[in-house]
Amino acid sequence: MDSDEHKRVLDPEHDTAALKALTHPLRIQLLGLLRQDGPATASELAARTGESSASASYHLRVLAKYAFIAEAEHRDGRERRWRALHTVTSWSNETMESTAAGRAFVSLARRRQIEHLERSLARHEADMAAGRLGEEWVEPSGISDLMPRLTAESLTELFDTVAAKLEELTVRDAEDPRAEQVVFLAAGLPLAPHQPADPAPDSDLAPDSHPAPDAHAVDRKDLNP
Repeated sequence: MDSDEHKRVLDPEHDTAALKALTHPLRIQLLGLLRQDGPATASELAARTGESSASASYHLRVLAKYAFIAEAEHRDGRERRWRALHTVTSWSNETMESTAAGRAFVSLARRRQIEHLERSLARHEADMAAGRLGEEWVEPSGISDLMPRLTAESLTELFDTVAAKLEELTVRDAEDPRAEQVVFLAAGLPLAPHQPADPAPDSDLAPDSHPAPDAHAVDRKDLNP
């Protein structure tokens, strides 16, 4: 699923300008819409984001300048259409940690992923309520909030295993008419022990009765808004 040609791998030393360009919230949103729904014009994207066509067009040109998107085939000669060049934006956490700009970008990217999850949850609930999704999606849908104790090696193995399985299933379901787009976002965030003055933890909730598949970027270093 995420072969090299489908990934844009960012390096804080060589991609400083591209990193800065991608920190703008509207650009992240526009890139995500093109990746999620396919080619579109600036006017179409403006209508979906509540921005003006001029603003959307400007930010699309910036994304194109740094090779995140490119012109797509036009339906007519009146307005250019844009397409995403990659499925995900990826990076090495270790490499990003080496610069202040890299650390800031990773922090922003993770928060944008959480915002994407919130928007996706609202859309999922609306789609289910309106009958746009069949009842077969009720049981497997969900969000798990688990707090296992793992080593760094085990957490890496967990992400690698999930990524490999997701790629296998994506290939298997590629031509299945029953398949729907699924937002799958995985998070692995180690926490140091609480100090005596820290507030009591409140995050060991398990809303689902089973660890259902629940997230979007199987690699904690991937961004697909």
